[in-house]
Amino acid sequence: MGRQGESSPHGRAPGSGSTAVRKPSAAVYRRRRLFLAGALLLIIALVSSFAVAGALSNKSEQASSTETGATASAGPAAGASPSPSASEPAATPTPSATPGCNQNLVTVSASTDKAAYGPGENPMLTLKVTNGGTMPCEVNIGTSQMEFLVTSGADRIFSSRDCQAKSEDLVKVIAPGASETANFPWSRNRSVEGCQPIEAKPGGGGAYYIFTAKLGSKASPKAVFQLN
Repeated sequence: MGRQGESSPHGRAPGSGSTAVRKPSAAVYRRRRLFLAGALLLIIALVSSFAVAGALSNKSEQASSTETGATASAGPAAGASPSPSASEPAATPTPSATPGCNQNLVTVSASTDKAAYGPGENPMLTLKVTNGGTMPCEVNIGTSQMEFLVTSGADRIFSSRDCQAKSEDLVKVIAPGASETANFPWSRNRSVEGCQPIEAKPGGGGAYYIFTAKLGSKASPKAVFQLN
């Protein structure tokens, strides 16, 4: 007969103070896995947003640099004069009047194509303007300035301005030493101011006449010719 209170050789008596270790349940494992997955997704989202922001910033800087380069490489400002390109020769400049032009050296001369004319021949009167200076000069050689005047002593025989149909300006630049000429065929007729009809004719028979060419305030030396 055994002793009271003696424990069994195969186990411990209840209430001996030893605690059993319990393993976590399957639900706890699932919650932990969900938490870790959510944290991982959050980290990935943050990394992606930082990468996108950096790419956008770099793209913006590149666009800004491109625009700055385009502005710097733009052509000359509006109104600036471009220089001739190396492949295109510069145009030859046209002589232009300069402040150095001496109008006193611009002279007018008169001449006829012949010294004497027969009864059926009409004189050709020529006005010639010459720039005797060393600088180009602007000269108005229009009909508004020209006059072909024929006289005989004190008798005013003919003036091209009496019956002139048009009075026009024609400004030309005359180079140093160059000349411009104008011809007027005279029909051996008389004229008066206002182009009033006149029946009288210049006398022939070997009479001498004087042709004076005028351009503005300048008058030529006299050119003498004979009408037969």
